[in-house]
This record gives sequence, structure tokens and C-alpha cells, in this order.
Amino acid sequence: MASYSKAFKEQITKKMMPPNNQSVAQIAKETGLPYATLYTWKQNQQSKGFVVPAKKTTTDQWDSKAKLAIIIQTAAMNEAESAEY
Repeated sequence: MASYSKAFKEQITKKMMPPNNQSVAQIAKETGLPYATLYTWKQNQQSKGFVVPAKKTTTDQWDSKAKLAIIIQTAAMNEAESAEY
């Protein structure tokens, strides 16, 4: 069983989060990581309150919990950072 650093896991799961919103399938194809591993990492991030969409969706399709999490995550960002986000 492979072991990955915390930094590597965070780097990969950030690809799943806004504004990237890459799917598990895309990331698995790019990196060669197993789907099960990626889904576990995704669930861990979701349980911590991060927005990791279940599938590629637009923001108007997100539930209120996901929208609140985005507001909290971006509250401390300046205008340029939030625009990039």
C-alpha cells in the first residue's frame, strides 16, 4: 500500500475543489492514483467542511451547506484572490 504525504494529498484534493472542480476520473487518469484513494481523500476533505463537489456542477446547483463553506473559505481573501478563486 502506497503512502502519500499530507502536502501531496492536499495538492491533489485542491484540484477537486473550486475553482478547478476536476473530477476524480480526470485526476486518476492524470496521476495514476486509484479511484478509491481519491474518493477517500475527497470524503476526508468534505468531512472537514471543505467544498468538494460530488460532480462537476455550477454554483447555482450547490446546496446551502456548500455555499456557506465557500463564503467562509473566501472571507479572508482580498479582491484579487477571491476573483481568482
